[in-house]
Amino acid sequence: MKISVGISDWKIAMPPDELITYALGSCVGICLYDSSKKIAGLSHIMLPDSANGDVGGKLNRMKFADTAIPDMLNQMISMGVMRGGIKARIAGGAVMFKTGSDRFNIGERNIVAVKAALQALRIPILAQDVGKDFGRTMIVDPNTGLVSIKSASKGQWTL
Repeated sequence: MKISVGISDWKIAMPPDELITYALGSCVGICLYDSSKKIAGLSHIMLPDSANGDVGGKLNRMKFADTAIPDMLNQMISMGVMRGGIKARIAGGAVMFKTGSDRFNIGERNIVAVKAALQALRIPILAQDVGKDFGRTMIVDPNTGLVSIKSASKGQWTL
């Protein structure tokens, strides 16, 4: 069964299930994977950091790179995953609209924040498909840890 991960969401799966997230434009998909337990997590972050993310007294921690990634990691650890065995694959962070200013390049800011969060947690990135100017769908197979990327304009490939 394919488990769908929405925008500002994360989920964890084991075989035979797979994880899928759609519409990775400027958003970034982060796959965390433990090959010994065959447990995978997939997060679809929308924004780089939660500093100004409190809306009406409620913070959606799954929306931000700085909170979603540690929260997903902690859930995986509670399921028996060893922190030192986790590896990452990331995709997305596209420039969907040219503005002439890097200040509004949310895709690049998301990529930087995701990489910083993973580095702070000492999780190596095994593969990435980030930036560029097209959207992506990301599919994670917890049996292998491989990530399939699909794009309407570019085809399909594996990370």
